[in-house]
Amino acid sequence: MRYRLPAEWEPQCLVMLTWPHQNTDWAPYLDEITKTYVEMANVITRYEKLLVVTPNPVEVGATLSKNLSNSQMARVVIGYCKTNDTWARDHGPITLIGTENDGQERLLCLDFRFNGWGEKFPAELDNRITRQVFKELLDDEVLTGEIGSGNDDFVLEGGSIESDGKGTVFTTECCLMAPKRNQPLTKEDVEQELLLRLKAKRIIWLQHGALAGDDTDGHIDTTVRIAPEDTILFSSPADKKELEGLRTLDGKQYRLMELPLPIVEFDGEKLPATYANFLIINGAVIVPTYNIPDMDAKACEIIQTAFPDRKIIAIDATTIVRQHGSIHCCTMQVPAIKDML
Repeated sequence: MRYRLPAEWEPQCLVMLTWPHQNTDWAPYLDEITKTYVEMANVITRYEKLLVVTPNPVEVGATLSKNLSNSQMARVVIGYCKTNDTWARDHGPITLIGTENDGQERLLCLDFRFNGWGEKFPAELDNRITRQVFKELLDDEVLTGEIGSGNDDFVLEGGSIESDGKGTVFTTECCLMAPKRNQPLTKEDVEQELLLRLKAKRIIWLQHGALAGDDTDGHIDTTVRIAPEDTILFSSPADKKELEGLRTLDGKQYRLMELPLPIVEFDGEKLPATYANFLIINGAVIVPTYNIPDMDAKACEIIQTAFPDRKIIAIDATTIVRQHGSIHCCTMQVPAIKDML
């Protein structure tokens, strides 16, 4: 079987949200963040299935039923699991598509170890989510495939990598080589692990791109995103000269599109906000906005240019950035295979 890591803009079968609750860091503004999650659920279920992971399935189901139509609720799957936090991008599965010689496809959900971005925060419960919830989805035939074994020895977060779907995986050295990730592995060791586990043809390491105050040590999805037609969208912490020097596997130069960089403050603290943290779904792109009308509109315009065939839907992410994340950080997509379409 031939495996590959698809691009985010390829067809998806579902998007995962891990729901906030009273025992997370969202507790001081739980009502506000719940409204944001309901808004995300409302958009996602217009286009595809939504998996909600929560330790409170009855309560969350009732909240969603009050805010979504019956047809939208028919697309909701609720998975029970105790959770530390809500960052599905980093504790959810990184999913490959495998193709047999006869063209049949299967999903391979890779369950890498999530350790709270280098043991900064408790993560033991979140690290169990893929094994527990996705095994049930596979057993119930919501998904077709399997959970890849033997990856829990390697720390890798979904927000730390970007794929073009053609064999190139982008990442940042400041994140993957940060303390308490995979030491004592060298950069060369880590690259070989990524090539092997993600079935990639090459790894592009970026040297620049960390937002101030970012707990992830520089996840690539906060500064550099890959789009169709060999396009790279980036925000100003990324080094434009470094990106200009990159070439595709075919030797072509990438089309670069620079996003504005918003400044969001709470109680005098500058928070790591970014427009690059958008989520691509079937037929749409969900773009985080920050109550900065001119800049929000400009970011949506640029992203629309990169995704001309998708609807651009803005969601206010000012509550999410209070915990140093944004829309993409809260979500994890699972690709669709042929018999799911």
